[in-house]
Amino acid sequence: MKHEWRRHEKDLYVPKQKAELVTVLGQKFLMIDGKGDPNSEDFSERVQVLYSLAYAIRMMPRQGYTPEGYFEYTVYPLEGLWNLTEKGRKLDALDKDELLYTIMIRQPDFVTKEVLDRAFENVRKKKPHPLLDKVKFDTIKDGLSVQILHIGSYDNEAESFQIMKDFITDNNLEIATLKHREIYLSDPRRVAAEKLKTVLRYRVKQKT
Repeated sequence: MKHEWRRHEKDLYVPKQKAELVTVLGQKFLMIDGKGDPNSEDFSERVQVLYSLAYAIRMMPRQGYTPEGYFEYTVYPLEGLWNLTEKGRKLDALDKDELLYTIMIRQPDFVTKEVLDRAFENVRKKKPHPLLDKVKFDTIKDGLSVQILHIGSYDNEAESFQIMKDFITDNNLEIATLKHREIYLSDPRRVAAEKLKTVLRYRVKQKT
C-alpha cells in the first residue's frame, strides 16, 4: 500500500487549528540553507533543486534501481526552519531580506548515502544546477513541540504564533530555540492566499 503522509502521519501533518503538544522523532531530510526574501528567484531555485532530488529518489525503481527497503510513497511536503539575522531582530517590523532559513524535504527511512549519491548523479546528468553542491542530508529530531494548523496568508501567521505562545505559557513550557518550523501543505501558485494551509511548530521544553 502506498504511504500517504496525509493519511498515515496525521498527527504531524494534519493538526487542528488549535495549539497541541506533539513529539517529533528523528526524520531524514534533504536541506539547503539560504538568506533573504522567500518571494525571490533565489528561493525558488533552491526549492526546485530539492524537489529534483526528492523526485529522483521517488522514481528510482522506474530507472531500473530499487533501493533496499523501498516502498511506494507520496513525496513529502516542503518544510522550512526560519530565523532572523541580528539586524533583523532589532527592527520593529519584519524585513524579509533579513530572514535566515533552511528549506527541506523529508525522506523515507530507506534513503541512505548510497541512494542519495545515485540521486545526485541522476540529477546532475538531467538537471545540472550549481546549487546541488549546497544540498545537505541529515537527520533532525525536534522532540517535544507545539504545533498548530494555520489557514491563510503567510503574512498573517503572527495570529497563530500568538495562540501557540499562549498555550506554551499556560502549560508551563518554554520555547527551546528561536527558530520555528513551517510545513507547507498548499502550493501558493495554485491556492488562494486565504486558503493556504501551513503547519507551524515550535520546539519546546518544560520550564525548570
